Amino acid sequence: MKDNRRMTSESPTQARRLWLTAAGAAAALTGAGLAWWRLEPHAALPGADHALWTQRFETVSADSLNMADFRGKPLLVNFWATWCPPCVEELPLIDAFWREHQAHGFQVVALAIDQPSAVRRFLAKQPLGFPVGLAGLGGTELAKTLGNAAGGLPFSVFFNADGSIWRQKLGQLSKDDLAQWRATRA
Repeated sequence: MKDNRRMTSESPTQARRLWLTAAGAAAALTGAGLAWWRLEPHAALPGADHALWTQRFETVSADSLNMADFRGKPLLVNFWATWCPPCVEELPLIDAFWREHQAHGFQVVALAIDQPSAVRRFLAKQPLGFPVGLAGLGGTELAKTLGNAAGGLPFSVFFNADGSIWRQKLGQLSKDDLAQWRATRA
Protein backbone atom coordinates (compact mmCIF):
# COMPACT_ATOMS: atom_id res chain seq x y z
CA MET A 1 0.00 0.00 0.00
CA LYS A 2 2.80 2.37 0.75
CA ASP A 3 3.94 2.12 -2.85
CA ASN A 4 0.50 3.07 -4.13
CA ARG A 5 0.31 6.18 -1.93
CA ARG A 6 3.71 7.28 -3.14
CA MET A 7 2.61 6.90 -6.75
CA THR A 8 -0.55 8.92 -6.20
CA SER A 9 1.26 11.66 -4.24
CA GLU A 10 3.97 12.02 -6.91
CA SER A 11 1.59 11.89 -9.82
CA PRO A 12 0.21 15.46 -9.42
CA THR A 13 3.78 16.77 -9.06
CA GLN A 14 4.89 14.96 -12.19
CA ALA A 15 1.83 16.16 -14.07
CA ARG A 16 2.52 19.73 -12.94
CA ARG A 17 6.15 19.49 -14.08
CA LEU A 18 5.08 18.06 -17.43
CA TRP A 19 2.49 20.81 -17.85
CA LEU A 20 4.99 23.55 -16.92
CA THR A 21 7.61 22.08 -19.26
CA ALA A 22 5.10 21.97 -22.12
CA ALA A 23 3.92 25.52 -21.40
CA GLY A 24 7.51 26.74 -21.26
CA ALA A 25 8.36 25.03 -24.56
CA ALA A 26 5.26 26.49 -26.20
CA ALA A 27 6.15 29.98 -24.94
CA ALA A 28 9.73 29.61 -26.18
CA LEU A 29 8.57 28.49 -29.63
CA THR A 30 6.08 31.34 -29.80
CA GLY A 31 8.75 33.84 -28.83
CA ALA A 32 11.24 32.43 -31.32
CA GLY A 33 8.63 32.48 -34.08
CA LEU A 34 7.67 36.06 -33.29
CA ALA A 35 11.33 37.15 -33.24
CA TRP A 36 11.98 35.39 -36.54
CA TRP A 37 8.90 37.00 -38.12
CA ARG A 38 9.83 40.42 -36.80
CA LEU A 39 13.45 40.20 -37.93
CA GLU A 40 12.68 38.71 -41.33
CA PRO A 41 12.58 41.44 -43.99
CA HIS A 42 9.07 42.26 -45.14
CA ALA A 43 7.90 43.37 -48.55
CA ALA A 44 8.89 46.92 -49.39
CA LEU A 45 6.13 49.48 -49.19
CA PRO A 46 4.51 50.27 -52.54
CA GLY A 47 6.67 52.77 -54.39
CA ALA A 48 9.59 52.51 -51.94
CA ASP A 49 11.97 51.26 -54.61
CA HIS A 50 10.95 54.21 -56.81
CA ALA A 51 11.43 56.63 -53.88
CA LEU A 52 14.99 55.36 -53.39
CA TRP A 53 15.98 56.50 -56.87
CA THR A 54 14.95 60.09 -56.06
CA GLN A 55 17.16 60.29 -52.95
CA ARG A 56 20.35 62.32 -52.62
CA PHE A 57 22.84 61.90 -49.81
CA GLU A 58 25.87 63.88 -48.76
CA THR A 59 29.18 61.99 -48.73
CA VAL A 60 32.02 62.35 -46.24
CA SER A 61 33.77 64.65 -48.72
CA ALA A 62 30.61 66.84 -48.88
CA ASP A 63 29.81 65.71 -52.44
CA SER A 64 26.30 64.73 -53.42
CA LEU A 65 25.45 61.07 -53.93
CA ASN A 66 22.54 60.90 -56.36
CA MET A 67 20.86 57.49 -56.24
CA ALA A 68 19.42 57.95 -59.76
CA ASP A 69 22.98 57.66 -61.08
CA PHE A 70 22.99 53.98 -60.07
CA ARG A 71 19.93 52.93 -62.05
CA GLY A 72 20.40 50.55 -64.95
CA LYS A 73 22.90 48.17 -63.32
CA PRO A 74 22.63 45.74 -60.40
CA LEU A 75 23.00 47.61 -57.11
CA LEU A 76 23.53 46.57 -53.50
CA VAL A 77 22.46 49.18 -50.96
CA ASN A 78 23.86 48.42 -47.52
CA PHE A 79 22.54 50.26 -44.43
CA TRP A 80 25.17 50.28 -41.67
CA ALA A 81 26.62 52.17 -38.71
CA THR A 82 30.05 52.44 -37.12
CA TRP A 83 28.66 51.28 -33.75
CA CYS A 84 27.26 48.05 -35.28
CA PRO A 85 29.85 45.19 -35.03
CA PRO A 86 28.28 42.98 -37.76
CA CYS A 87 28.12 46.03 -40.05
CA VAL A 88 31.81 46.76 -39.56
CA GLU A 89 32.69 43.07 -40.03
CA GLU A 90 30.87 42.77 -43.37
CA LEU A 91 32.23 45.95 -44.99
CA PRO A 92 35.61 44.42 -46.05
CA LEU A 93 33.73 41.50 -47.65
CA ILE A 94 31.44 43.88 -49.54
CA ASP A 95 34.41 46.02 -50.59
CA ALA A 96 36.29 42.97 -51.91
CA PHE A 97 33.21 41.87 -53.84
CA TRP A 98 32.78 45.34 -55.32
CA ARG A 99 36.44 45.58 -56.35
CA GLU A 100 36.27 42.18 -58.04
CA HIS A 101 32.95 42.70 -59.83
CA GLN A 102 32.59 46.42 -60.55
CA ALA A 103 33.97 45.93 -64.07
CA HIS A 104 31.02 43.59 -64.70
CA GLY A 105 28.50 46.27 -63.76
CA PHE A 106 27.90 45.46 -60.10
CA GLN A 107 27.48 48.54 -57.94
CA VAL A 108 27.49 49.04 -54.18
CA VAL A 109 26.36 52.00 -52.09
CA ALA A 110 26.63 52.05 -48.31
CA LEU A 111 24.25 54.34 -46.44
CA ALA A 112 25.52 55.19 -42.97
CA ILE A 113 22.90 55.61 -40.29
CA ASP A 114 25.31 57.38 -38.01
CA GLN A 115 26.89 60.70 -37.09
CA PRO A 116 28.95 62.16 -39.97
CA SER A 117 31.99 62.64 -37.71
CA ALA A 118 31.94 58.96 -36.68
CA VAL A 119 31.69 57.86 -40.32
CA ARG A 120 34.58 60.15 -41.31
CA ARG A 121 36.78 58.73 -38.53
CA PHE A 122 35.86 55.18 -39.50
CA LEU A 123 36.56 55.69 -43.21
CA ALA A 124 39.90 57.36 -42.41
CA LYS A 125 40.95 54.08 -40.74
CA GLN A 126 39.19 51.70 -43.13
CA PRO A 127 38.65 53.27 -46.57
CA LEU A 128 36.07 51.75 -48.89
CA GLY A 129 36.19 51.82 -52.67
CA PHE A 130 32.47 52.19 -53.21
CA PRO A 131 30.38 55.30 -52.41
CA VAL A 132 29.22 55.94 -48.86
CA GLY A 133 26.28 58.23 -48.25
CA LEU A 134 25.46 59.90 -44.95
CA ALA A 135 21.83 58.88 -44.43
CA GLY A 136 21.52 59.76 -40.75
CA LEU A 137 18.27 58.90 -38.98
CA GLY A 138 16.36 59.42 -42.23
CA GLY A 139 18.16 56.32 -43.46
CA THR A 140 16.33 54.28 -40.83
CA GLU A 141 13.00 55.39 -42.26
CA LEU A 142 14.17 54.65 -45.80
CA ALA A 143 15.29 51.16 -44.71
CA LYS A 144 11.87 50.57 -43.11
CA THR A 145 10.09 51.46 -46.35
CA LEU A 146 12.38 48.98 -48.15
CA GLY A 147 11.27 46.14 -45.85
CA ASN A 148 13.27 46.53 -42.64
CA ALA A 149 10.27 46.77 -40.30
CA ALA A 150 12.44 46.01 -37.26
CA GLY A 151 14.90 48.81 -38.06
CA GLY A 152 17.86 46.52 -37.39
CA LEU A 153 21.36 46.74 -38.84
CA PRO A 154 23.01 45.74 -41.03
CA PHE A 155 20.31 45.70 -43.67
CA SER A 156 21.01 45.11 -47.34
CA VAL A 157 18.78 45.48 -50.38
CA PHE A 158 19.80 43.96 -53.71
CA PHE A 159 18.35 45.70 -56.76
CA ASN A 160 18.04 44.36 -60.30
CA ALA A 161 19.25 46.46 -63.22
CA ASP A 162 15.63 47.55 -63.83
CA GLY A 163 15.50 49.09 -60.34
CA SER A 164 13.26 46.43 -58.79
CA ILE A 165 14.17 44.69 -55.55
CA TRP A 166 15.65 41.22 -56.00
CA ARG A 167 16.23 40.42 -52.32
CA GLN A 168 16.60 41.98 -48.87
CA LYS A 169 18.65 40.72 -45.96
CA LEU A 170 18.56 41.79 -42.34
CA GLY A 171 21.81 40.76 -40.71
CA GLN A 172 25.41 40.30 -41.76
CA LEU A 173 26.03 39.39 -45.40
CA SER A 174 28.03 36.30 -46.27
CA LYS A 175 30.14 35.34 -49.29
CA ASP A 176 27.26 33.05 -50.22
CA ASP A 177 24.77 35.95 -50.32
CA LEU A 178 27.02 37.89 -52.68
CA ALA A 179 27.77 34.82 -54.83
CA GLN A 180 24.04 34.14 -55.24
CA TRP A 181 23.45 37.73 -56.31
CA ARG A 182 26.29 37.57 -58.81
CA ALA A 183 25.08 34.23 -60.18
CA THR A 184 21.52 35.43 -60.73
CA ARG A 185 22.73 38.59 -62.47
CA ALA A 186 25.25 36.91 -64.80
